[in-house]
Amino acid sequence: MLDLCLLGCGGSMPVPGRYLTSVIASYNGRKLLIDCGEGTQLSLKILGWKIKNIDIILFTHFHADHIAGLPGLLLTMANSGRTEPVSIMGPAGLSKVVNGLRVIAPLLPYKINLIELCGRGSCCRKIGDFTINALSVDHYMPCFAYSLDITRNRKFDKNKALENKVPIRFWSRLQRGETMEDKDHVYDPDMVLGCKRPGLKISYCTDSRPTEALVKFIEGSDVFICEGMYGDNEDIPKAVKYKHMVFSEAALLAVRGKVRELWLTHFSPSMPHPDIYLKNAKDIFENTVLGRDRYEKSINFR
Repeated sequence: MLDLCLLGCGGSMPVPGRYLTSVIASYNGRKLLIDCGEGTQLSLKILGWKIKNIDIILFTHFHADHIAGLPGLLLTMANSGRTEPVSIMGPAGLSKVVNGLRVIAPLLPYKINLIELCGRGSCCRKIGDFTINALSVDHYMPCFAYSLDITRNRKFDKNKALENKVPIRFWSRLQRGETMEDKDHVYDPDMVLGCKRPGLKISYCTDSRPTEALVKFIEGSDVFICEGMYGDNEDIPKAVKYKHMVFSEAALLAVRGKVRELWLTHFSPSMPHPDIYLKNAKDIFENTVLGRDRYEKSINFR
């Protein structure tokens, strides 16, 4: 089971009742944060989610509404007793941006591993339980969408183990993925494990126009978190100009990507009541959720 929460749903600037962009995922007691706008810490405090065990921070791009909350968060993690390394991933220029922000957070009791995603295209990294996929998207500065894949462990199949004459003393270690040798025999995990089971996939995209590459990238997501900078279809020219999306465009991506659920976020400060436009998305993709700060849900394996 994965716990997923929108910490802030605002774009550009905070407004009363709406912090800036941030999403957190928690699995097996460890956490991954995507973006860190102003208000991220406050939402975490209100929810009671621990800040200390955030292991990974992903940045889509380096506009202030996505990254300005980082120095304070790093200091709070330090004050909470964090000593384990933290991985931070983002577009080219990450080192310059993070080290610049750390002028006000220079001394930390843990190491920061910076992972720069250079160029355009896609890439994949495995960090802990999370397989992180990144795709460059259509914004007017380097920007990435992310998807998180979590593999589900295969069940132990006793009958299969017996059929393959696997010694009982090796069962538990093979179940953990180890390969065992005994004299002239080699035993691998496939000899005791059942069929593969579907895992979980969460996709996240803000600050982009819709692209064909995004359709494939989000395909089959259990949750697709997508920007809805504007709700009204009449704002499409503005969305094109500033490289954003309207609700209906996000919904169309959800349909074409065959996702299970769409969460809209990253609302313009000029749109104080996004619920007025929710129908524009639901008419295209019924299973659409209008994001709000601290909206959380547990996503179960199927």
